Amino acid sequence: MEFIDYYKILELDKKASDDDIKKAYRKLARKFHPDLNPNDPAAKLKFQQINEANQVLSDPEKRKKYDAHGKDWKHADEFERAGRQQSYQRPSGSGSQGNFSDPDFSDFFESMFGGAGGTRSGGSAKYRGQDFNAELHLDLKDVYETKKQTLTVNGKNIRLTIPAGVEDEQTIKIAGHGSPGVNGGPAGDLYITFIITNSTKFKREGSNLYTDVELDIYTAVLGGEIVIDTFDSKVKLSVKAETQNGTIVRLKGKGLPVYKKEGESGDLFVTYKIKIPTNLSDKEKELFRELSKIKDNGK
Repeated sequence: MEFIDYYKILELDKKASDDDIKKAYRKLARKFHPDLNPNDPAAKLKFQQINEANQVLSDPEKRKKYDAHGKDWKHADEFERAGRQQSYQRPSGSGSQGNFSDPDFSDFFESMFGGAGGTRSGGSAKYRGQDFNAELHLDLKDVYETKKQTLTVNGKNIRLTIPAGVEDEQTIKIAGHGSPGVNGGPAGDLYITFIITNSTKFKREGSNLYTDVELDIYTAVLGGEIVIDTFDSKVKLSVKAETQNGTIVRLKGKGLPVYKKEGESGDLFVTYKIKIPTNLSDKEKELFRELSKIKDNGK
């Protein structure tokens, strides 16, 4: 097997921190994503290599094995067990390699290096397949309702149900959709991380939403009714007289659905931003002066 330098693929060195690996993966995965390079086979190959490198280096146990055993990191446990077996069975002070009677040990070296030893009853050792990691990019509008989407991973189409209210950078596991196992071993799993952008005017914090609404000075002073946009509709609000700038109104249940809690939603918090009128006419200015005088005389 040809050695693949996962650090080089992610443009990192061996001293890279977990955060460095995460940032490098995100940067390169976006650059070489097949959706952005639909007719570029080289970009597709690079994207697969980036995913493979991240799957190994982002996992502390896998990274430790890779650093110690290089291209044979997947068989690190067998190497170490074989080494312990050899050390145990070799006579002290002797150059003999001993009598290796462990069937797992014999089968491992026979399968790896073409040895002529006997085959263990039941066939070669089974190995679990490698896990896959993928990113799914969505907009905040896409997570307001539960929906189904087809995701292509390593050439396979996977029908995925995306629960409403999924969070940015949340990861879910789909069992058995990773790399096939070796010699009949179980398949690995698929881990999907959601990357959620926000093209709306609402700020998200968990299941709650926040927005600013401009309020003209006349409505703020005298009170009245206004119509505002919520995430999926419009609602009419009553504004109290003498409402102050920065006043916050909570609309219960008008936020995002709570993840995997049917019928539960967060709240929408509306902050009033009082708009000072501009380009006043002479008449309007005069009226404001009169109001000011009345206010001063009332002190």
